[in-house]
Order: sequence, then C-alpha cells, then structure tokens
Amino acid sequence: MPFVKVVKNRSYFSRYQVKYRRRREGKTDYYARRRLITQDKNKYNSPKYRLVVRFTNKEMICQIIYAKIDGDYVLGQAKSSELSKYGLAAGYKNYAASYCTGLLLARRVLQKLGLADTYKGQVNVTGEDYNVEAGDDGPRPFRAYLDVGLTRTTTGNRVFAAMKGVVDGGIEVPHGVQRFVGYDKEKEELDAKKLRSALFGGPVAVYMRMLSKEDEDRYKLQFAEYIKAGITADKLESLYKGVHKKIREDPSFTKKTPKAHGDKPQKRWNAAKISLAQRKDRVRQKKESFLKQQQREKEEN
Repeated sequence: MPFVKVVKNRSYFSRYQVKYRRRREGKTDYYARRRLITQDKNKYNSPKYRLVVRFTNKEMICQIIYAKIDGDYVLGQAKSSELSKYGLAAGYKNYAASYCTGLLLARRVLQKLGLADTYKGQVNVTGEDYNVEAGDDGPRPFRAYLDVGLTRTTTGNRVFAAMKGVVDGGIEVPHGVQRFVGYDKEKEELDAKKLRSALFGGPVAVYMRMLSKEDEDRYKLQFAEYIKAGITADKLESLYKGVHKKIREDPSFTKKTPKAHGDKPQKRWNAAKISLAQRKDRVRQKKESFLKQQQREKEEN
C-alpha cells in the first residue's frame, strides 16, 4: 500500500477558524453584507441605509435598516399584513401586495423624517421607470440600497416589486429595470403596460378567471379568502387603486390594543406564584393529611 499523507492533522485543526454563526446557519451572505454596510470614511458617521425585503410563510416584511458597531437598527418597517387596514382582505404575498408594502414603507419613513410633502413620488402608477430627483430647494431625497439577502434575483421576483413601491413612494433606490416584470432581454426594453398590469394584480385576475371556468372546486379552495371578502377578478384593479390612495392618505403605524380577556381567566402554562403564608399553609395541610393516614392505618391493624 502506498504512503498516504494525512492532510487534516493536528496542526490543521489547531489553526482552523470557524465561520460566523449566521454563515454556518446559512442565513447571511457576508460577502454582500460587507459591501452594503461599509460607508466611506469621508462621510464620517453618516449611516448607510438598506432596504431589506424578506418573505415569511404568511406575509412579507419591508424595513429600512442601518448598521452600527453594536448591531443593526431599524428606522422604519411595514408588513403586508397591515394592508388589511387599507382594504386588502386577502393575498398578502403576491406581486401587487409587495408593491403596496413597499409604498407603505416609503410613505411612513418619509412622514417620520418630515419629507413626505417634499417627495411625493409617482402618484399615478403607469409602470414606467421612475427615479426620485432632488429638488432645487430643501433637503436631498432619502437614499437606501436594496438588500435581497439570499433571494435569487430572477426577473419578475417580488423583491423588485417591493423596491418599485419604495421608489414610487419617494425614496431613492439605485436600480435598473432588467428584473421587473415585462422586461424583454432581447429587445432590452421594459414593457410598462405589462408591469402596470402586474402591479394591479393582473396575472392573479387572469388565473382566477381561468380556474373558475376549468375547475370550480379548486377555485373555491384556492381563492377561499377572496370569495369570503367578495373579491372578484374584475374588482382587483380598483381594489389596489383604493389601497394605494389610502396608504398615501395615512401611512402611520397604529399599535394593536391587546385583547381584553373579560371574566375569563387568562391561560397560563406554569404554576402561579404563591405567598409565604400560602406555602406554610400548604405544608401544614400535607402534614395533617399524612398524620391522619398513619392514624387510620394503625386503627386498621
């Protein structure tokens, strides 16, 4: 048998450096993060803002985040589940809902910074590319950089719908049009009508009509929440228009009031704390019970 050199010996393991925890878990792309949070030295302590878009099983979350030495800080946040307040009763993860959530975040952050009146964004959604331009007087537009995380940046991805909503809301996000719905790679141009249709739920409406004709049972199962809310394929565009209008009227966040339990006792999964007097009384009762049992056994014998 020929000699085989052991590569991973004691010297190898003594010098081995483990990767960051979130890299080991496959949650953070540090190659991208380093470039997103590194700020130019001549900008001193100015934060570099990131537009973070993430999807869960039930909703999508948009946040404006900046990094400090002790961790990340959130400047503003919007969830697609909040769209129920603005009239959207179902479909919180599709392309149109992503756009609405991005729009809500932009208007909310600008309202917080006092720039809502200065930068109103694109009020009429046409589907054409839009970039926020600085005014002659007053502060420059608020800028953030898109952070997609581990999402595959494919053409038509919902992440870019959220970004489009943020840009139309009045926040400057450096971007191109290559990943929007309706971009033709061969012609190298964006079909604005196709993008506008997607932003108002056009593909969902087409699928609803097709499924209702071909398989009514599956349609009732898949679009149960839409049917319950009385949303039809013909009402989708007007519905999203109303959502956009309401978001611009009042993008502020309202805290949910905790549910009142009333007379019902609140559920608890551990034993309630008792006072010292109650503990002593409990010990006394146990002693009396034990002595009575011993007396009963003596009488029986």
